Amino acid sequence: MVKNILTLLKTPRTKLAVLIDPDNQTEDSLMSMSEKIINCKVDVILVGGSLLLGDHFEKTLALLRKNTSLPIILFPGNNYQISSQADAILLLSLISGRNPEYLIGQHVVAAPQIRASGLEVIPTGYMLIDGGRVSTTSYMTQTVPIPYDKPDIAVATAMAGEMLGLQSIYLEAGSGAHRSISVEMLRAVKSSISIPVITGGGIRTPEQAEALAEAGSNMIVLGNILEKQPELLMEISLALHQ
Repeated sequence: MVKNILTLLKTPRTKLAVLIDPDNQTEDSLMSMSEKIINCKVDVILVGGSLLLGDHFEKTLALLRKNTSLPIILFPGNNYQISSQADAILLLSLISGRNPEYLIGQHVVAAPQIRASGLEVIPTGYMLIDGGRVSTTSYMTQTVPIPYDKPDIAVATAMAGEMLGLQSIYLEAGSGAHRSISVEMLRAVKSSISIPVITGGGIRTPEQAEALAEAGSNMIVLGNILEKQPELLMEISLALHQ
């Protein structure tokens, strides 16, 4: 088991992560996904969602812990998604928006529980980028994403996040995005800061993933697309591990 996940993110090779939304899983689908994750040399598992309507959160973590030895990182959509069954938490501050609840409000409520959990905390600047459709996160947080073709805004936002002491930046096109983060934006952000950059949303081909890796992404995240195209996981893994 990796002792320090932030250190893992900083190592040279681009990491591959799978984001699992507990609301979209059954025990059988989780078992199947666990097997695929192991066979496809996934580096990290993220767990979380915007809503979490059922009681699947802890069950999902328990099953993943039982069936894999990979690092599990919480990707919380709200302050209820905290569990000591994971290894770390991306403490997301939505720095692309101006809603105080997602900049600091939810964090204040969650802080005592996070401290008690013993999780490794990775303060992360979460930046929504326009992926061609309204994302669940944008709707739930009532924030406007950064325009797709405005890398200068993304650069200034990421720089501010690093200056505020955040330890990673997450560029998110949104679940089911029509397009991923542009290589131009990623390259501009990566060259302007010294902390790890994570990218997710709208990645549908090995070529896209490879281009983002070459542009400097420290970790690439695959989510809902795997429910429709499970074979994509192996294809992207082979592209990143060659």
